[in-house]
Amino acid sequence: MRFLVALLWCLLLPIPPTPQDELSRLIDGLQAKYKRLSTMSADFTQVYTAPRERTRRESGHLLLKKPGKMRWEYTSPESKLFVCDGKLLIEYVPAEGIATRTSVRETSDLRAPFMFLLGRGDLRRDFRRIEWAAEAPIRAGYRVLRLTPKQTQDFRELLVEVDPATLQLARLSFVDVDGGRSDFVFSNVRENLPASDLQFRFEPPAGVKVIDGE
Repeated sequence: MRFLVALLWCLLLPIPPTPQDELSRLIDGLQAKYKRLSTMSADFTQVYTAPRERTRRESGHLLLKKPGKMRWEYTSPESKLFVCDGKLLIEYVPAEGIATRTSVRETSDLRAPFMFLLGRGDLRRDFRRIEWAAEAPIRAGYRVLRLTPKQTQDFRELLVEVDPATLQLARLSFVDVDGGRSDFVFSNVRENLPASDLQFRFEPPAGVKVIDGE
């Protein structure tokens, strides 16, 4: 009798979620969140590392807005501006006095994949594999996903670090085919605040030429 009671008690206990269940819920949650997202702003630090190359570190402020608008203002170690109105990406480095214009569809710029944060992509459709990453998160309690794209990209994998409770984004990391890696670490993230379309237009300063990129 005691055995039967114990067996029934075990059957009535809730089944703990598996890591795969947690992963699936996190993917669905991320997709739903960024489908609802209208704007996102954040301070960022970008760190690039590659074999036999010196580590490069830059920082600035990011603003995203649907549909497909981005503004990256780099402030350190030098001033740079990347602006996208959803169709064209403009890169402007004041020290060079030239702005380069590229179609979003043709660009190889690593900032382009951020479009998935603007509802332009589908995680399950665009990535062949989504799994837990082996590396530890940079923030305690956060989880890191490893995503492998289905189609040929300028990166071989994407790492996404998020808070599993709030789905707050902490980091996006792109690893290229040669082992180079760009980490974008975010802070002061704010979502769904008003943003004018004028912030995503580039008006070249006097004397600055705008040329078409390759």
